[in-house]
Amino acid sequence: MRIVSLVPHATELLFALGLGDQVVGVTHECDHPAAARERRHVTRDRLPAGLSSAEIDAAVREFTQGGEAIYALDEQVLAELEPDLIVTQSLCPVCAVSYDDVRTIAERLDPAPNLVALDPKTYGETLADVRTIAQATGTKAEAVGLIARTSRRVDAVRIALEDVERRPRVAALEWFDPVFAAGHWTPQLVEMAGGDDVLGFAGEHSEQTTWELVKAAAPDIVVAMPCGYDAERAREEAERYADRLRDVGAGQVVAVDASATFSRPGPRLVDGLETLAHVLHPDRVPEPAGPALVVDV
Repeated sequence: MRIVSLVPHATELLFALGLGDQVVGVTHECDHPAAARERRHVTRDRLPAGLSSAEIDAAVREFTQGGEAIYALDEQVLAELEPDLIVTQSLCPVCAVSYDDVRTIAERLDPAPNLVALDPKTYGETLADVRTIAQATGTKAEAVGLIARTSRRVDAVRIALEDVERRPRVAALEWFDPVFAAGHWTPQLVEMAGGDDVLGFAGEHSEQTTWELVKAAAPDIVVAMPCGYDAERAREEAERYADRLRDVGAGQVVAVDASATFSRPGPRLVDGLETLAHVLHPDRVPEPAGPALVVDV
């Protein structure tokens, strides 16, 4: 089978299921595992480099309101790769090529490939995606093993926190200008990590809010997780808004690797869970491999 992945978390999942050798094309943002970077790119970013948070938000809104995606799909390269299966998504127009564009282009290929769209909104649905890909690729045994390994790690966190008395109030911020509260699976990860998410709603889209509402929510901890940024970039971004964060009044601000462990609903979400659990309860959960950088505000 020849597989093209048009979304980074699908690429991670395909490799985790042992299908890396069958992945022939990926997006320009597919950077994990390292072998994925060697695959041919079938997309490019339409946004110019070097934009600020506010400029990125404005540009994204301009594209999406005009019915256009911020990523361009190279139809010629896609045709040359002759895929049997294309894995894409329809959850977020900001995160990948438009699903409608992919479907239209796929229908023009001869033969037309099978098209699978992943659309998870909750943590449970991210695990269901493992089964979806397994059914499309004949990797049931590998999927069972991946889910079992993930579940053991989740259970270890739950056991460590099962009798915890204090649950910190958490504001998970997915963007700063304008400010967005993280939604989808993130509020569930906060809860599983022994915290109370004071802004986001599980299973719902990330929501634009105001700094006044963030302050009114009275968080104990602010987790800076700007979409698509690693921990170092997230800390830099948070420091640009130090005045705003200071005014929120949280006792602690930490920056995490959103790109690897929160923004992408793939196998590494469990890494994000372990990171959050250690941040919220360092006396109960060992320090994970993933970084959580303190932001000086």
